[in-house]
Amino acid sequence: MFQEKPDFHDAGLVLRVYELRREPVMRESRGAVNQKFWPKTYDDVQAVTKSDHPLNAAYRQVGSFWEMVYGIVKHGIVHPDYFLESNGEGMLLFAKVAPFLAEIRRDTAPWAYANAEWVSRETATGRRVFEAMSGRVQKTLASR
Repeated sequence: MFQEKPDFHDAGLVLRVYELRREPVMRESRGAVNQKFWPKTYDDVQAVTKSDHPLNAAYRQVGSFWEMVYGIVKHGIVHPDYFLESNGEGMLLFAKVAPFLAEIRRDTAPWAYANAEWVSRETATGRRVFEAMSGRVQKTLASR
């Protein structure tokens, strides 16, 4: 399904995703979610999905961005391992919500985080990055 080696098309997509990550509102949203969203319980996840939560807009923007990006990987549009070498940040958000995935899908959308989950299970680099991010999340949560 995937090409064996990345090519110039893959490099162009990686660079375009990087450009999108640098957009000012996206950069602010990424910073907020990466620094302030550390759910310990499903209630913490559920709270951020409420429109009046201070992180709601950032959470929706960042989550949907990474789902779109990881969809590009899942559907074979870009070489998965090459792409994930420099686009693992979405695995941090996924590692934060993964323990609550069943509840999120039950209460929000059955397809929530489907692309991030696929990347974290079906690609070698995705598995490695998800494992590292999960360890980072556990360490951070333990210190809070």
